[in-house]
Amino acid sequence: MPKSLLIISRQAPWSGPGAKEALDIVLAGGAFDLPIALLFMDDGIFQLLATQNAAAIQQKNLTANLQALSMFGVDDLFACNHSLDERGISTEGLAAIDVQPLSTEAVRALIDRYDQVITL
Repeated sequence: MPKSLLIISRQAPWSGPGAKEALDIVLAGGAFDLPIALLFMDDGIFQLLATQNAAAIQQKNLTANLQALSMFGVDDLFACNHSLDERGISTEGLAAIDVQPLSTEAVRALIDRYDQVITL
């Protein structure tokens, strides 16, 4: 039986390669039917905002990658409520994909459920 994998994405969309690498790992895991989930925390929450303008900083928009997650069978998508609150972002402002907001306690329980956890 394959090990389950949780990817925690903590970087803003264009602060470095971490956000794209996290998405690439999740998409690859989904393509191989790996039990996989994605948790957005800290500045990783900014990946979920609909008001991103990647062209303004000559970067590739990650929204298409986010929207492809469901096509790869990745449906376990979560966002840390504490991270949302700290940045003044409501769940209504998250238009890239549907995520399940989790309390700090629920985040801890989620991490404990997975065999392997990668943080980027």
